[in-house]
Amino acid sequence: MKELELLAPARNRDIGIAAVDCGADAVYIGGPDFGARKAAGNAVGDIARLCDYAHRYGVRIFVTVNNLVFPEERDALHRLMLEVQQAGADAFIVRDAAIPDWEDITVPLHASTQCAIRTPERAQAYAVRGFSRLVLERQLSLAEIRRIRAAVDCELEVFVHGALCTGYSGECYLSEYIGGRSANRGDCMQACRSRYDLVDAAGNVLVRDKALLSLKDLNLIDRLGELAEAGIVSFKIEGRLKNASYVKNTVRAYSEALDRLVAARPAEYRRASFGRVEGGFVPAPDKTFNRGYTSLYLDGERGRWSSMDAPKSMGEYIGTVREVRPRDARTVEITVAPAAPDLVLRNGDGFSAIAGNAIVGFRGDICRGNVILAKPVSGLKKGCKLYRNADSAFEKELEGAAGRRVIPVAVRLSVRGDGVLAAEARSGDGRTVSAVLAGAEPARDRARMASLLESQLSKHYLHYAFRLDAPVPEGPLPLLGAAQINGLRRELGDRLESMPCKTLPMTGRMNGQNERIDEDGHREGELMRSKYCIRYELGLCPSRQGAAPTGPLFLVNNGRRFPLGFDCGACEMTVGIPAEGPR
Repeated sequence: MKELELLAPARNRDIGIAAVDCGADAVYIGGPDFGARKAAGNAVGDIARLCDYAHRYGVRIFVTVNNLVFPEERDALHRLMLEVQQAGADAFIVRDAAIPDWEDITVPLHASTQCAIRTPERAQAYAVRGFSRLVLERQLSLAEIRRIRAAVDCELEVFVHGALCTGYSGECYLSEYIGGRSANRGDCMQACRSRYDLVDAAGNVLVRDKALLSLKDLNLIDRLGELAEAGIVSFKIEGRLKNASYVKNTVRAYSEALDRLVAARPAEYRRASFGRVEGGFVPAPDKTFNRGYTSLYLDGERGRWSSMDAPKSMGEYIGTVREVRPRDARTVEITVAPAAPDLVLRNGDGFSAIAGNAIVGFRGDICRGNVILAKPVSGLKKGCKLYRNADSAFEKELEGAAGRRVIPVAVRLSVRGDGVLAAEARSGDGRTVSAVLAGAEPARDRARMASLLESQLSKHYLHYAFRLDAPVPEGPLPLLGAAQINGLRRELGDRLESMPCKTLPMTGRMNGQNERIDEDGHREGELMRSKYCIRYELGLCPSRQGAAPTGPLFLVNNGRRFPLGFDCGACEMTVGIPAEGPR
């Protein structure tokens, strides 16, 4: 049977705990340094506390140390990893291929997506080196994933949701070139979200002031079954810089989707941790940060992947602007033609729209029916598509009702010959404990006593959800009060709590060979290489769309002309270094 893992991001300890509560099987988080998100570092003590909480449910904590590491930094990295390992980390997500040589790092090593693994040959190189899991490049098809699966025996992980890097992971130098901030050192300035002009060799502007390199967000929530069949065991959500509401909402949605997959195929799959989420909110991924969604290259086919008009989060589409009318100097009345008849707008909702080449955002101070009263909004006019990027009611629901994660406990009762009630409890992860309870005399009303036992032993205690696994045994029962039975339930729970959760086994450290791995597939003169193609996106591709040749094309930003290259054989686009060099 294959264990399927939902891997959630955490900017900090509290968000990590929220991810566990919402159904994550594993959480990845940055340590104090060397993680590929410089703004998401965490103290070792916070990681230890997160590990303690997560391990109650068999949830694992993976710590990212996936920066490009300079040789003089390796000793400091080694010391940090030993400290984090001692704090309880279950695995490290790493980039540096020298780390498997450190024998005192005993937890599994996962090769980061920064390792640019997108071919069977590169996957084999990391597997041979000793990595127990490979985090694959985002821009792969199912067919390519299957070929990698056939080439290696280690675990495979893919991103299934969240923001997309335009270039191949670990091989983008655009941010470093433009602003001196290296994506490979955890300090990406997101140059792919900047605005550019597209010009030809003669200087003619083909597209003006668009985020031409910005991609929509990935969403594969309906493709988890296909990915599992292709050999994926870990489904990763992007977002170590995202807020708690994003993580809660997205994790809950994907956890429920994985539960449906497991329920449909129980002989093949099970979740990689224990417990179920009870109560709380109904997830709605469209209501949290997204730039629109794409499945990217999963089907091996090109589509419209760009978010060039809206490189920021737009939210859920709610309709078009029917009218914008001034109420007074400080207020406008915006009438919405709703996309759905059941649309409900609330005071405090946040909205966005594309007005010309700009994204405008505003707060709905008062919302009545399909009318919004707000401060004047520059550029907003009739016909603009309107989105809600902050649903005030949903955000309050996320804050106040996140749900509760519990481990089911099945209780069986028996009555000994001396009239003592014996209870055996088995938790969902396989721990077994027992306790006994004696009554002063036999119960005169057996049916009432049986009903009381059933009701009091089918309640929660700590993070355990108790229930009777079989009917109350036939025959005489001891006379017990509700307080005594509650005490029995608490005793069973305390005994379970004194035992560690029986975590499912994961692939451990592999015995690696001391072979060199090239850092990446970076080619001289390239700042970025990608499956994404601006020519195809604009209908200008001569190979696939029959368009007339355009000649050389350039992206222009702040006076710099970045040459675009088109490798039609590999169906890839490159962004090159400007001829004039750095400024």
